Amino acid sequence: MSESHDIHPAEETAPLDAIEIETQFSSAAEPEPTPAIEACGLVKRFGDETIAVDGIDARVEAGEIFGLVGADGAGKSTLIRMLSTVLRPTEGDALVFGESVIDHPSRIKPRIGYMSQRFSLYPDLTVMENLRFFAELRGVPRVEMRLRAARLLEFSGLEGFSGRRAEHLSGGMKQKLALAVTLMHEPELLFLDEPTTGVDPVSRREFWRIIAGLHGQGITVVVATPYMDEAELCSRVAFMDYGRILLQDTPAALKERVPGRLIEIASDSERAALNVIQDVDGILGASVQGELVRAIAIHGGPTPQDLATAVSRTGVTVRDASYGRMDMEATFAYLTEEARTAAAARQAADVAEAATE
Repeated sequence: MSESHDIHPAEETAPLDAIEIETQFSSAAEPEPTPAIEACGLVKRFGDETIAVDGIDARVEAGEIFGLVGADGAGKSTLIRMLSTVLRPTEGDALVFGESVIDHPSRIKPRIGYMSQRFSLYPDLTVMENLRFFAELRGVPRVEMRLRAARLLEFSGLEGFSGRRAEHLSGGMKQKLALAVTLMHEPELLFLDEPTTGVDPVSRREFWRIIAGLHGQGITVVVATPYMDEAELCSRVAFMDYGRILLQDTPAALKERVPGRLIEIASDSERAALNVIQDVDGILGASVQGELVRAIAIHGGPTPQDLATAVSRTGVTVRDASYGRMDMEATFAYLTEEARTAAAARQAADVAEAATE
């Protein structure tokens, strides 16, 4: 497990686990429905050397929340921009509701909504004026426009701010307005590119309650997020790294792939404790997260007390040692490092085989 990565842990002030999102799909023997998205061999190059997305295969079922998780530069935004027909793939293709993003983007655009990372609305227009302007661009009939605007303002908690100029909204309110604008034409599929990055914890929680409501209406959501507690709320999650999808499954199934138990150690020197714990037999990986050292121990391996004893022998004071709940933060760190190691081993084997031919 790597010692650090550009992924944001859950914020204690904004727990999201109380938000209920149904993530189970029927396993009854029925005709297989058309997926919302089916990508095959997607590649995006910028220039001659930069490969932002490197041969991605993915399938998103209609009605699910599909999370893309990865560090900055992993390729999440580029993938979303290709799937939403903003960028043309260099290689490969993707079908959105059965239509090719290369051959028929005009058939896809009316059925999707895309919310980029940056606030892209007009700051000098009011909340209501922004809604009306973008509704007209999308061809929403005027009668429907008023009804939808009123419903979306209430849905997003902005009904008391319809006359406020967008530039005077808080960060969380701007994101809610951007989402409301994206929903004005009633898309079947939403692409959200890190919609809560930089938003305060309370607004982040409120935003995910809105996403849960959209999911309840049957809208498919593809969301890129650096927050592990948000990944927990997705129907399925894909771990991205260097333009590739390393793993994709439900949050529960991904956590079950970790072959051990999580132990958390609080001490007066996290780095010193980490150096000790990494060398203990039976530890699969360890990292510092906040004021804790979080280690994964094999089943039947060292206990919290064993680790506390080992650390204390070096003169470091241990304040607490206990088993923790396996979460997406620990899961991502362990499985990503394991996948990187396996990929490096395969590459080395291929080079060695080529050298003997």
